[in-house]
Amino acid sequence: MKKNIGSQLALYPTPVTVIGAMNGEKPTWTLVAHVGIIGHDRMLVSLAAPHFINGIIKDKQKLSINIVGEEILPQADYAGSVSGAKVDKSVLFDYELGAGGAPIIHKAPLTMECSVVDVYNTPNFESFICTIDNTYVEESCLNEEGKIDYRSLKPVLFEFPTYEYLKTGDVIGKCLSLKSSETL
Repeated sequence: MKKNIGSQLALYPTPVTVIGAMNGEKPTWTLVAHVGIIGHDRMLVSLAAPHFINGIIKDKQKLSINIVGEEILPQADYAGSVSGAKVDKSVLFDYELGAGGAPIIHKAPLTMECSVVDVYNTPNFESFICTIDNTYVEESCLNEEGKIDYRSLKPVLFEFPTYEYLKTGDVIGKCLSLKSSETL
């Protein structure tokens, strides 16, 4: 029997990402776990409205979504614990500019460079609706067909409300192939 625990956001865990944007000649970064897919051609990045980076993103209309692996988790965690208005976070990661001008973290196993096409406001949050302009993947995280291999990529996951980071798990089956005799 299930128990009603009220209105709870329960679509966790989600991938941990570092969002990057260029603040003049330097990048600024923030930790974000509220990212999502809203179609095959759009991403959503949801940030608390007071974040320093929000104004930069709205001005430049460009951002990067950098998937966090264990190797950069300490820096990513720090990026989410201090404000870019008070701390120069440009030194946290080695980076380069992507083809569209957004900062790409060298040690992130996967980065999507995005353009902002809309901003959806809810109480206390700004959600940036983005198109994906370029996707950069470490070659070691690609399979023989050139597709992303998430078993190699191993993104860190975030679980709320405990505020814990999780490792990705094992493959348990192929999508749309787990037929059960009870469902036939």
